[in-house]
Amino acid sequence: VNAKGIQLDAATLNTIVDINDKKRFAFNEDKTMIRASQGHSITIDLALQPMEPPEILYHGTTEKFVVSILKNGLQKQQRQHVHLSATIDTATAVGSRHGKPVILTVQAQQMHKSGYPFYLSANSVWLTDEVPIQFIKQ
Repeated sequence: VNAKGIQLDAATLNTIVDINDKKRFAFNEDKTMIRASQGHSITIDLALQPMEPPEILYHGTTEKFVVSILKNGLQKQQRQHVHLSATIDTATAVGSRHGKPVILTVQAQQMHKSGYPFYLSANSVWLTDEVPIQFIKQ
């Protein structure tokens, strides 16, 4: 932001972190750096520990991506992880951002038992490296 000529002070950054309804941002321990909680397109060590997911998680997308997902599974593309939601409502909100939402059900517990790691971000988004098609239900 500063490189674009917009100055932000500590109070403004604190407000951004505190009031963001999706908790997209977090400070480091001494508040000298700020980062996104997930969704990075560059490699960042989020210091996430593997966690056991619930039985089912959800992925919100739009109609135009369903055929590709059902053929190739969910891929992280240019992100560090695939993002999954614990609730249908959250997945619907995510899918609605780019058109008519389609909610896919992910058999997360089966994936976990098959050796796929899951992580839970600071803002309660479930993350994994990929979701193969055999774990996706429409």
